[in-house]
Amino acid sequence: MPQKDSVIYVTRPSLPPLEEYIKYLEDIWQNKWITNNGKYHKMLEKELADFLGVEYISLFVNGTLALISALQVLRITGEVITTPYSFVASAHALLWNDIKPVFVDIEPVTMNLDPEKIEAAITPKTTAILPVHVYGNPCNVDRIQEIADTYGLKVIYDAAHAFGVEKNGKSILSLGDLSVLSFHATKTFNTIEGGAIVCHDDKTKKRIDFLKNFGFAGETTVIAPGINAKMNELQAVFGLLQLKRFNKQIEKRKQRTLLYRKLLSDVKGINFLEDMENVKHNYAYFPIFIDEEIYGMKRDELYEMLKEYNIYGRRYFYPLISQFPMYRGLDSAKPDNLPIAERISKKVICLPIYPDLPQDEVSGICDIIKKRLD
Repeated sequence: MPQKDSVIYVTRPSLPPLEEYIKYLEDIWQNKWITNNGKYHKMLEKELADFLGVEYISLFVNGTLALISALQVLRITGEVITTPYSFVASAHALLWNDIKPVFVDIEPVTMNLDPEKIEAAITPKTTAILPVHVYGNPCNVDRIQEIADTYGLKVIYDAAHAFGVEKNGKSILSLGDLSVLSFHATKTFNTIEGGAIVCHDDKTKKRIDFLKNFGFAGETTVIAPGINAKMNELQAVFGLLQLKRFNKQIEKRKQRTLLYRKLLSDVKGINFLEDMENVKHNYAYFPIFIDEEIYGMKRDELYEMLKEYNIYGRRYFYPLISQFPMYRGLDSAKPDNLPIAERISKKVICLPIYPDLPQDEVSGICDIIKKRLD
């Protein structure tokens, strides 16, 4: 069982060998090119596109600016249908673009946007759908695309959790009109801070690159009201080193996921996600869902009990985005419209998972969860 004088957080970034990073830094110091589409920026874009099996990828300084920019790239206006069960940046990006978020409920198994609730939310002002691949589990992409095609809507996937995820042997980042990635320190692949937009043609890639660099299309030509969202060379180098280690890191995450599943499989009232059919997962998170009537303890009671042992899980996602002050006045944010999301958000705890988490600490965490059975 974990010792009370040690701290286990829900995640912990995995860092590349310092000596390897320093070698790249020495080259950067010598060349004195630290931003503005340097050689390592170009190299990382190419290596990521090859690794992920996508046509085009444009790097950003963080995932939120990538999401804000993606909406600008496709000239999205009016209303966008999205999920309340996500990190708040998903909806904030809409407000920053003066777009009204319209929340619809989620599926009870995947926690992703429920396609069967989308059509009822479409109005003449709807221009796009912004689903999230929650915990890296692919959305029902076929049905979402069918709806988008029927109503002439764009689809932008918030794929912050979904780096490296494939379905039927194909990257899920290749679906929709755009996919947006986060490379934040907490993600399975990180560049300290960072993000990217995945697109499908050269023309769109050029527009993305213009927008993230003030709208410049040449030394003296500005073609759009862009922003400064470029990734710098220090982040790009970090990403190059992380990419080399990615597959091994995911295998470690998988091992810890399988151990959690094994040790918690006989705990009544504790539910967790299983692998989806024909999906290559990245094991980014390990959420559990507490049925308090069966388990005998409320979610928040277990959450606080874990903290007594310095184990800091996360109620991810709680509260729902729709419950925050800037959103709860929307008609679509009313709890009665989002019963499944409301229910699940009150049950979830994401347990610690990261490549360097000792397996005996996974066992210890499970012992504590089982402790109330003693």
